Amino acid sequence: MRSIETLLTGNGQADIAGLREVDADELARYVVDRGHPWWHRRACAVALAGRVPQRWEAELLARVEDTGDVAGVRTALLDLLADRADLLPWLWHEDRRRDRSFGMPEAILKARGRLGDLTASEELATLAASPWPRWREVGEAGLDALTARYGAAVVMAGLGDGRPEDRVFRVRMRRRAGEDVTDALADPDRAVAHLAQSLLTDADRLRGHLGEAPTTEAKLWAAYALHRLTGDAAETRAVYESLGRPRVEVAGLDDELRRAIVHEYGHDCERQSDPRWRIEALCTEPPVRLGPGGQDERLRRATAALTAADLAPEPPVPAGRHSHQGDGTYHVIDCADGELFISTLGRFATGDGDDCTARRALESAGFRWIDAATGSIRVAGLFVYYFGRREPLTVETLLFHWQD
Repeated sequence: MRSIETLLTGNGQADIAGLREVDADELARYVVDRGHPWWHRRACAVALAGRVPQRWEAELLARVEDTGDVAGVRTALLDLLADRADLLPWLWHEDRRRDRSFGMPEAILKARGRLGDLTASEELATLAASPWPRWREVGEAGLDALTARYGAAVVMAGLGDGRPEDRVFRVRMRRRAGEDVTDALADPDRAVAHLAQSLLTDADRLRGHLGEAPTTEAKLWAAYALHRLTGDAAETRAVYESLGRPRVEVAGLDDELRRAIVHEYGHDCERQSDPRWRIEALCTEPPVRLGPGGQDERLRRATAALTAADLAPEPPVPAGRHSHQGDGTYHVIDCADGELFISTLGRFATGDGDDCTARRALESAGFRWIDAATGSIRVAGLFVYYFGRREPLTVETLLFHWQD
């Protein structure tokens, strides 16, 4: 049998299957020893699932309760020990509300759900509706445990349907029970409607719903779900046309900007986005996007124009390399006028000021300068992820978008 150390690597990876074959006492001894790297201890805790030696339970529980220990180990151990009914008083204690270690509040809620604590259902529903998959899975696991113990009807009755989070859970439970959730396409909260459309699988039912849906948004969600199932672009466009080509009007957003933005972000926007953006992305002609060779030619043209204007441009650098991580929709050119951004989404360029030699040089070469007024236009209803936030962004941020 291989030793624990040979089943762990320096980059945080672990052979969990191999660790499951290691003696449980040996694993438990390793976990409680804070002299080992925390990510190694966490892997060993995961490998102990279903076989915690009774003689080690007290020490493992002490590690859960030790706020000085690493949260990653504590959450894994709490998950491991969450079937112990004697944990509930500790989980209920007011000190738990003050424990803000990363992941612990969520792990505590999940454990309460697994132990049948119905008073945790509201907070679990909030977690289960999170846009973050990590927390959504934790919330769903806690709610699923409550549902398994009491039945979905009891949990739903306790939650009600006043909050969008509660309706997300209700839609999920209704669908699990085999019910048709097409009516939820008309939910006033777009996260609920988005979930409903993702669960629908009957194309004919959706076609029928197009004629009876109570709102334009509900019809658009039905069309979006139908397109997901069939991929029939002609059918989707026909629905779009029949509804009068509904779209979100944004003052100052002209067609060139709109096409660039909607076809970059409309296909994969956040769930709270207005469905009109999604359908517009499916039903309108995208702008011509340059391949790598075309992008290189555009950058050469920008560099030549700046050189001709005596601005001594440096070679263009992709946004990710410029920021030393991540990726983006622009290149950076350093020159005598400062940093210039050249978008990959079209002929768009911008810089630190609007009255500069660089602007005139680039405009003479066919580029469109995004000035402060245009760049500050906020694209309403289109929610895009940006450094932990999900909200409508400005034209400048969308055309020159970087994410680590």
